[in-house]
Amino acid sequence: MIPALILFAVTYVLMLIFGKYRPCIALTSGLVFICTGMLPLEKILPSIDFNVLLMIIGTMGLVALFTESRMPMLLSDLIMERVPNVKWAAVALSLFAGVISAFVDNVATVLMIAPIGLSLCRKLKANPVPFIISIAVSSNLQGAATLVGDTTSILLGGHMGLDFMDFFAYRGRPGLFWVVQAGALMTVPVMLFLFRKEKGKLYGAALTPVTDYLPTCLLLGTVLSLIAASFIPNKPEITNGLICVALMVVGILYTFLKTRKVSAVTGPLKAIDFETIGLLFGLFLIIGGITNMGVID
Repeated sequence: MIPALILFAVTYVLMLIFGKYRPCIALTSGLVFICTGMLPLEKILPSIDFNVLLMIIGTMGLVALFTESRMPMLLSDLIMERVPNVKWAAVALSLFAGVISAFVDNVATVLMIAPIGLSLCRKLKANPVPFIISIAVSSNLQGAATLVGDTTSILLGGHMGLDFMDFFAYRGRPGLFWVVQAGALMTVPVMLFLFRKEKGKLYGAALTPVTDYLPTCLLLGTVLSLIAASFIPNKPEITNGLICVALMVVGILYTFLKTRKVSAVTGPLKAIDFETIGLLFGLFLIIGGITNMGVID
């Protein structure tokens, strides 16, 4: 047990020191666990949560297609049309980022919404820092609201066997979704205070044209499919992951057949964070190793 504990500690120290090489360090450590017999060959596959990995891959690919369709930009434009001034625009943008982030990766959400805030600040010659911080905090908060909101939620769901609906109601009580919404509501008065001096008027601009509505339908279809799967008893553990990947493949094939461009395939695949996938893959092996050696117990 002591060698496993030492290897585990050394792995995390190295990942903290050499942040750029975390996936390589985790995978190497996982390989050491296997080669030394601390993780037997028959326990390798059971240690890896393929459902989590497939869900992350599928949602990242779908988010890339969704972003490329420019639907988030259109939704932001529609919100900007309905707010009276910059103060409420900042609040609306932050809350909108939170809504998107409940179903889309946090980083992708900020990359979609932050340019709108920057553009707004540039036109009004306002300080963009509070805008971007508010968007980022709201996005990070709402990532915990649903099963597909963030990698952390996916990992939590995979470990505890949670379905999509468990985030709304768990064991007869309000789930994590409602806790997050309570936190989101509490941010509104804080933002209104922070932006109390931003009273400049907004001027209408042309709405961003959406290039394709299918990615939006696929993203909604993913959420609805995960909800439906929540009610299926004794389903395979990999069900949620297969749903996400299948709908991503549908989107990629549709885009390729429509455009006949290789970028329709490579674009969404490049958007997948394979470093995170590699890191998690290695960590699954490491956790499997220390579990087998009794460290967890």
